[in-house]
Amino acid sequence: MEETAQQDVVFLELRQKLQSGLLFIRSDAVRDDADVKIESKQDSTLSVQTPERTYEVKLASAVSLVQTWCQRSPADTQHGSHFRLRLKLEQPTEAPCSVIGQLRVNVTYSFLCQSCGSMVLRDRTFGRVLPLPNGNWNALVDDWCCHPDPFANRKLLPRDGDCLLGDTFLLLARDSSCEQTLVREENSLQKASAEQKRSSKRVTVSCRSCSAALGEEVTAEVLKLYVTEVLVKPREDGECDITQLRLESEPNSERQRFLERTLAARLVELSSAQSIFRFSIQTPDDKAVILLWLLNTDTLVASFPDAAARGDSFISADEVHPGEHQSCRAAQAVKVLYILCSDSKLQDVVDVWEKDISVHPLPLPQSSCEELQKLLMSSTSRLPTFLRCMNSYQVAYMQM
Repeated sequence: MEETAQQDVVFLELRQKLQSGLLFIRSDAVRDDADVKIESKQDSTLSVQTPERTYEVKLASAVSLVQTWCQRSPADTQHGSHFRLRLKLEQPTEAPCSVIGQLRVNVTYSFLCQSCGSMVLRDRTFGRVLPLPNGNWNALVDDWCCHPDPFANRKLLPRDGDCLLGDTFLLLARDSSCEQTLVREENSLQKASAEQKRSSKRVTVSCRSCSAALGEEVTAEVLKLYVTEVLVKPREDGECDITQLRLESEPNSERQRFLERTLAARLVELSSAQSIFRFSIQTPDDKAVILLWLLNTDTLVASFPDAAARGDSFISADEVHPGEHQSCRAAQAVKVLYILCSDSKLQDVVDVWEKDISVHPLPLPQSSCEELQKLLMSSTSRLPTFLRCMNSYQVAYMQM
């Protein structure tokens, strides 16, 4: 199948900070720009009317068109028409927090397997919730200390009642209940250093119910659980489910949306807290898989695939009518540039990133790296052709 076969009929991108937007309509959906009517309704709905059908996008309550007209972009492409929109923004939509951003002391949580929903850890209350140093902290030790590295060959581990927060994982103390819910499996691990390759053993921790890998065993008493593999729920006391468990979609789509939202939220948090915008997505053996460049965090996006909104659309439709009317809700998203490290043509770019200390490593399980790669490529394939690339990088959107 050709790449253009997956391209969405209508694609909408809104930038809240710039108060502007871009609307693209594929050439086979409308022949003449004069046939397109765009207007804003009172209920924060953007209506796009073409001769064959009407597309409606539900916007955030604080976003609307300045006027009921749009201005054609000077640029044109043979693949369709695109229009520039001017917006009125009363208040920017806040990005949702990730699990790592919401864990608190003296609150009781339960940890579930994201794949099957089985309970992994029950009723954990933390006396301390502390962030770990970022991934490049040991490279800066020489600038902090005037004597030999005091942290050499030492791991930062949680005590009982602690929860240590990594960029993509949690470190927790193991308890006796883990024997009934988790399974240990030893794997050989190859790590490449500048001088030589060293081999070690890595103990994978999996869900006993479905065998899904959830993380690793750091020591016999400490677990590392990746936030892309577990759901975290506060005790049933009226509090909100911080992982938004209820996703009305098919199982595969639910997994993709959970992974997408979790990583998008972490990218926003890291960029806001540490001014980090370039990331190296890595496997547990420190092998870079994807180079990710965060561009925008204030984006709202919506799209309509062929005929009717399909289940694999990266923006899920609230209500779809196969006839003349289709509608969906605009979703918060981050816009990213990315490179797949497996692309031999871009090895020079990969080499430069790997040597740059400002590039932030984000470790993920091998399976999640592969899922993220497919998710990004799928997002790119649905974009208008002229929006898919930026220099050597591919363009994608990740929903929050």
